[in-house]
Amino acid sequence: MSRVQPSLPHFAEHFSQLREKYDRLLIAKDIEVLAIHAGQLKRHFMDDSEYAFRVSPHFKAVCPLLQSTNSWVLMRPEQKPTLVLFASDDFWHDAPYIDQQDWLSMFHVELISTPEAVDKYLPYDKSRTVYLGEHIEVAQALGILEVNPEAVLSYLHYARLFKSDYEIACIEQANRLAAQGHEAAEAAFFSQASEFDCWLAYMAATRQGPDEMPYNAIIGFNEHAATLHYRGKQTFAPAVMHSMLIDAGAQVRGYAADISRTYAFEDDEFAAMVKSVDSLLLDLTAQIRPNRTYVWLHEQTLLGIADILKRFDIVRMDVDTMISRKIVDKFMPHGFGHMLGLQVHDTGGSLPDASGKIIAPPARYANLKTTRKIEPRQVVTLEPGLYFIDSLMQQLANGPDAKAVNWAKLDELRNFGGIRIEDNLLITEQGARNLTREQGLA
Repeated sequence: MSRVQPSLPHFAEHFSQLREKYDRLLIAKDIEVLAIHAGQLKRHFMDDSEYAFRVSPHFKAVCPLLQSTNSWVLMRPEQKPTLVLFASDDFWHDAPYIDQQDWLSMFHVELISTPEAVDKYLPYDKSRTVYLGEHIEVAQALGILEVNPEAVLSYLHYARLFKSDYEIACIEQANRLAAQGHEAAEAAFFSQASEFDCWLAYMAATRQGPDEMPYNAIIGFNEHAATLHYRGKQTFAPAVMHSMLIDAGAQVRGYAADISRTYAFEDDEFAAMVKSVDSLLLDLTAQIRPNRTYVWLHEQTLLGIADILKRFDIVRMDVDTMISRKIVDKFMPHGFGHMLGLQVHDTGGSLPDASGKIIAPPARYANLKTTRKIEPRQVVTLEPGLYFIDSLMQQLANGPDAKAVNWAKLDELRNFGGIRIEDNLLITEQGARNLTREQGLA
């Protein structure tokens, strides 16, 4: 990959809007310096190698520099931010390369050769300095007492709900890369490659490896698709190919795409079920309107899955009863989706405003984390799923509604694992744009 990030439109406008948001926060909270820490490397236990570095989302929200450990952005009210860049003179690690980045002029840049040297750019009296980041011990060593205050986090998390034109462009480009990867993995699957080889095909197409991807790709064949966060990638293809579930994304300037697809190896009844889940996603997308809620969207998703269970004679019960008795939850045990942006599961899904209060989920959906109102410029995933998970099927078998399940058919479907179709949606004034389908991915 090039050491220079691809230039994208609207960054200057985005950064100006960002500065205004931070200025309002710092003035309202009487903060002299907001010290945003990129993070630092962590070593494996009793080893001299490090875990892969993941930059703090608070840092990359301001500076699209994703691989610079021990660096900082220092925000002061109504002043140009200072980028304190760690540039060690050792020969073990890459030095940060920023000279040709299109965002460089937005910052004063100061170089430090040791992590603790950042103190030179902080006030002597740190009573009005706030630390944002993961490493509380670093803040303590610097004498910063205010660490990740809830009022500051709530303000920033709420602000991140609404994407600028620049952020939308980043997520669109991430979807474009991920779509290329999905097409390559699909072709590998139908050529009877292994899970591991499908993963290699995905990385080759996106030109992103595990350290660049926003999350660990899930590629599961057959019954592996029933494990929602399946981590194994077997190096041999199974004797009989039934299905592949792939959940994999890409990242552009810190912004993520998160896409899932399921493929049936044969044109059989499972393939028809996959098409039905795909049609459900498209139907739900067409129903989205601002001022509806994400709880409503979750309810509509469950209704759609219940209808598929009935139509394919898996559960012999009317849809409303299937919902009220929570039978459908055994086949789709997760939410409709989640916020998407600087993090794959991005912030603000339950925040009605910047105050920090939370919209609690209804008792019926106690684990649902995205509960707020649907509004323009939010980006969310929509991911209806239908799985045949042994532990949940056993709960059904032991429960009062066991006779409503067509166990003969269900036993056949266990070999396929399950189905997840996931697209990334931009909420607009009129409804929703499907950023994933716009890239040509079916």
